[in-house]
Amino acid sequence: MISELDVIRRIRQQGTLFDANLLKGVGDDCAVFVTNAVETVSLITTDTLVEGVHFDLNWHPADRLGHKAIAVNLSDIAAMGGTPRFALLSLAAPSNLALETLDLFMQGFMAALAKYNVSLIGGDTVKSDQGLVLSITLIGEMDKQQVVYRSNAKPGDQIWVSGFLGQAAAGLEICRQGHSALQRNYPELVAAHLEPIPEMALGRALANSGLISAMIDMSDGLATDLAHVCEESAVGAIVHAERLPLLPSTQQAAKSLGLDPRQLALAGGEDYRLLFTAAATANKNIQEMAHHAVGGQLHMIGEIVEGQGVFLHSGEQKDRIDFQGYDHFSPGL
Repeated sequence: MISELDVIRRIRQQGTLFDANLLKGVGDDCAVFVTNAVETVSLITTDTLVEGVHFDLNWHPADRLGHKAIAVNLSDIAAMGGTPRFALLSLAAPSNLALETLDLFMQGFMAALAKYNVSLIGGDTVKSDQGLVLSITLIGEMDKQQVVYRSNAKPGDQIWVSGFLGQAAAGLEICRQGHSALQRNYPELVAAHLEPIPEMALGRALANSGLISAMIDMSDGLATDLAHVCEESAVGAIVHAERLPLLPSTQQAAKSLGLDPRQLALAGGEDYRLLFTAAATANKNIQEMAHHAVGGQLHMIGEIVEGQGVFLHSGEQKDRIDFQGYDHFSPGL
């Protein structure tokens, strides 16, 4: 049984054609390459959403899906500290897709592009026999010297996350189980899944501050995404269970659903928050910068250490949690 990580590693082992303008290819949130003589680089990222895997049109409104389709790519640009510019949309649609559904999707998609000042510059449309498939490529830009990669975390750095975790995972389960009462009681959790908000301003502010060493957007869950940072930086990490930022509503909904809220935070996925590392000496400056720049709420949850592996500390208990988040090739998905 293959895993998503196996696939990624095998692709990387094949190597990359050399290009003097390519600064970063596979292994980070975006590819980075130089486009001209000035100190500006382009950021390229792509994401694919598959009906039945990433969304269910029975309960995911098409206009909100349009927003989400671009938001998940915007979050990658945010994780590098960049500014989005252009988008390409490739759409594989079944022949029985209602035109009203397509119209609503495009309304949400274009509204999101307008909100973030992104231009749709092309794409492709084909027939699908397996449901709706959406693939979006986003092109952004960034000052070459300020791009934040996953690969620069250092032992002694603190680990930070923005906002709260587990909301989208709880919202997904509320929708999946068809809990109408919970949908009414916890609309913010449902919205976190249906229509995530990428943290563009915070990503730019963090990158421009020069205070942080590595950053990634959390799409697959804290355990997996932090493990990616550690793997790229050749370090380990410790996360303190009592510092995981969980809203009371997430904990209450998890209890109603029979789920562990801590597991939603660690492995639920689709948070689309930013995880970043920074020297302990930057602690106060980071919090002040985030508050004044975007009014954001940040949480310091652990430390980067020497060695390998991501470990969760809870009292005297120490558990290894590497890559426990979402994996497309896991059984049962």
